[in-house]
Amino acid sequence: MPGYFLDTSAFAKLYHQEAGSDFIEQIVRDPGSAVVSRLSLMEIESVFAIKVRTGQLDQCGQDLARRRLRADISRGRIRIGPPIGELHYQQARQLLIRHGATMSLRTLDAIQLSVALDLLQTGAISVLVAADQRLCQAAEASGCPAINPENPGVLKP
Repeated sequence: MPGYFLDTSAFAKLYHQEAGSDFIEQIVRDPGSAVVSRLSLMEIESVFAIKVRTGQLDQCGQDLARRRLRADISRGRIRIGPPIGELHYQQARQLLIRHGATMSLRTLDAIQLSVALDLLQTGAISVLVAADQRLCQAAEASGCPAINPENPGVLKP
């Protein structure tokens, strides 16, 4: 069973229907196959707030999204990755040195990629899923296969 690391840009698609949502839903149908970082749990709150501010969600929709998130975690559709530690920050800094200028890798994306690389090395995941082409490119350049859920191709069984 392949494991998928969902960056927040992909993870958010579970809680608001948009391009790529069906692909992400297909991944989480297999309990335990989707992993998010602890950073994503914080970032998803920012995503929900943006969607409320821009009128894509109302307060009831935001509350429903939060309940669905808690249910997905409790049912095992989403696994939470390891705590982010000093080694992740050090690796993220190195990723920014390597890819910050050439691929426009940003700080939080570097931390996400660092966690994904750690999980890839341990065999917990086999691919990073992000709706951010820059992050996908940096992941591939760092040895982590990546898929953009908005243009995924075929999902491997």
